[in-house]
Amino acid sequence: MPTTSALLVIDMQNTPVAIAHRGAETVAVIARLRARAASAGVPVVTIQHHDDEMRTGSEGWRMVPELGPAAGEKVVHKTSADSFLDTDLDRTLKALGVTEVIVTGFATEICVETTARQALSHGYDLVLVADGHTTSHRPASSAYVPPDRSIAHHNEIYRHLAFPGRSVRVLRASDVDFAPALR
Repeated sequence: MPTTSALLVIDMQNTPVAIAHRGAETVAVIARLRARAASAGVPVVTIQHHDDEMRTGSEGWRMVPELGPAAGEKVVHKTSADSFLDTDLDRTLKALGVTEVIVTGFATEICVETTARQALSHGYDLVLVADGHTTSHRPASSAYVPPDRSIAHHNEIYRHLAFPGRSVRVLRASDVDFAPALR
């Protein structure tokens, strides 16, 4: 059965990108991937977080200009780290016939991680874009793992994650192939 993919762009909004490790580089990687997806007719789903700190309609809540949704593209609004929780993401993906999600965005160990695992639990195959997710800058004294190590750590976890009945791959953006594949 052919795989039908969708590209998820998670929380690449002005406020998170302003504190992102390698923010401009990650935006550029996702923008190129997004353009390739659109050219191939692969749906792009923008996921946009809102809460008390990023109020709907505020400048910080808006998607960075390079990754704003094109006319007709689906935007999913969420209020938690899980892009599936209390949203129409699953319904949207099913309506599009999607069987595989290609995950990009912010923040690696929070919204990207939670959404990737939930996608697997919802029955989707997964591609984590190794150079298409990022996390926040951290002071050296932080209890958090440094950003480069956190990103590498999560990429490595997903390279070895076995999930029954699902394909899990970690690919650089340049290696993502939008042609339908048989799985």
